[in-house]
Amino acid sequence: MSTRLRDGLTHRLLIALCAAELLVVGALAHAAEPMTSEPVMPTPDMRAPLPLQEALSWPLPDHDSAKALGNVTCASSTCHGSIKPWKNSHVLQNEYVTWTHLDKHARSLEVLANERSRKIAQKLGIGDPMRAKICLDCHTDNRAEATRGPRYDPADGIGCEACHGAAENYISSHVAPGATHADNLAHGMYPVDDAAARARLCLSCHFGNRDKLVTHRIMGAGHPRISFELETYSMIEPAHFRLRSDDAQHTLLFDGARIWAVGQAIDVENRMDILLDVKRNHDGIFPELVLFDCHACHHPMSDLRWSQRTAFGPSLSPGVVRLNDSSMLMIAAFAHQLDPALGERVRNAAAALEAATAGQGDLVPAAQTMKALAMDVAQRIARTPFDRAMLYGITLTLIDEGLAGNYVDYAGAEQMTMAISSLLDFGSREGWLENGANINAQISGLDSLLANDEHYPREQFQNRLKTLRATLTRQS
Repeated sequence: MSTRLRDGLTHRLLIALCAAELLVVGALAHAAEPMTSEPVMPTPDMRAPLPLQEALSWPLPDHDSAKALGNVTCASSTCHGSIKPWKNSHVLQNEYVTWTHLDKHARSLEVLANERSRKIAQKLGIGDPMRAKICLDCHTDNRAEATRGPRYDPADGIGCEACHGAAENYISSHVAPGATHADNLAHGMYPVDDAAARARLCLSCHFGNRDKLVTHRIMGAGHPRISFELETYSMIEPAHFRLRSDDAQHTLLFDGARIWAVGQAIDVENRMDILLDVKRNHDGIFPELVLFDCHACHHPMSDLRWSQRTAFGPSLSPGVVRLNDSSMLMIAAFAHQLDPALGERVRNAAAALEAATAGQGDLVPAAQTMKALAMDVAQRIARTPFDRAMLYGITLTLIDEGLAGNYVDYAGAEQMTMAISSLLDFGSREGWLENGANINAQISGLDSLLANDEHYPREQFQNRLKTLRATLTRQS
C-alpha cells in the first residue's frame, strides 16, 4: 500500500517549506551538470543500535573537546554541497544545500532577531537575545570558545556540527578509502543514527536537560509551547541521508515504531533527571514548573475540569499541580504490550511519582524508580521485534487509554496522536494496513481537534477515537 499515513498530518507540526526556496533548489538541480568523477566514499558497513548506556553517555556535540570547523568546511560541491544527489553513492552529497534551503535549523539564530524574541528577552531582563546565553544555547551551536575553529560561525545556527559533532578529528578520516561508520564514531562523530542518542540530542534543545532548559520563566515570557516526539520530528526533518535497503541493520535503525518507543522512554528518563536535579528543579519556593502539565493551571477558573481520577489512578486533590505525564502514558502502553506485569509496574510508579510531587511520599526514590523503569523499557525495545501483532496491540492500547478518559489533558492527546501516526505509518510501509487513505483521514481528523491547545474538545476527540478503533479492529 503506497498511501503514507503522515501525508495529511499535520498542519501544526510539518515544517512549512517556502515555495521560493523550493523553486531555488529546483532551478539549481536542473542547471547542474552530471558529475563526471566522484571521490572515494566511505564503505557501507553493517551497523546496529548502540548499547543503551553507551548511547546515553556519548558527549553531546556542544560538549565536544574537539574544534568545530564551521559549516563552510562541509559546503564544497565535492563534499556535501552538491546541487543534486550523486549517483551510485550511499551518501547524497547535497546535504548542505538541503540544510540551507529547506531546514529551519539553518535559520534558528535569525528567529532571535524577531519582535517576539525581543519581547521575551525584555521581559526576562537578559538584554539582546542574539547575545544572551540562555537563547544561544539552543538557537545556535553555542560551544565553548576554546572549541571554536577559525571558520566557526555562530550565524550558522543549528548547523552540521551542532548535530554531527565537531569535525576537527573526522574531517579527513571520514572520506578516507575504506572508512566505516565505526571509524567516524571513533574520530568524534556523534551517532545521530542511533535512536537513543538522537533522542537525547534532540531533547537537549526541544525540551532541555540539566545543563539547559526552556524553563517556566522563559515560557511565561512568551516562548512558544514546547512539543516534541522523536519519530514525528525525525520524519518531518528534510531528509539528507539515503536509507540503505540492502542493509538490514541500517533499516532497523530507522524502524519508525522503534524510534517512537525509544524516544518516549528517553524523554521520561530525561525528565526524571531534571526532576532529581536539586538546582535545576528549583525556582524560589517552587519546583521547575515546566515539568508539570501546562493546562492543569492555565485555563479559566470557570472551567471546572478537575476529575476524581487520572490516567494513573485517583486524583489526589483539587488544586494539585500535576506532572506532565504524557510520555509516561506512552511507555506504560508499550510496556503493557511487552509484558502486562511491566506495564503495571510503570503505572504504579507513575502514580507514586504523582503522589510524591504533591507531598505524599518521597520524591527522590519515586523519580529514581520511574527512571529505572524507563531504562528497562528502552532496553527491551532493542530486543523486541515489531511485528504486525505488536503494532496493532500498542496502537489499540493507546486508543483504549483515550476511550477510558485518560487523555483529559491536551498533552496526552497530542502525544497519542503523534504516536499512532508514527506507528500506523510504519505499519503502512510494512504492508500491514488496508484502506490507508481512510485511516489517514481519521488521524488527520484527530489532529485537527488539536489545532488550539487552549480549546481542546475532549468529547469530540473521544468520539473520533471510537471510529478509528472500529476501523482498526476490523483489520487486526
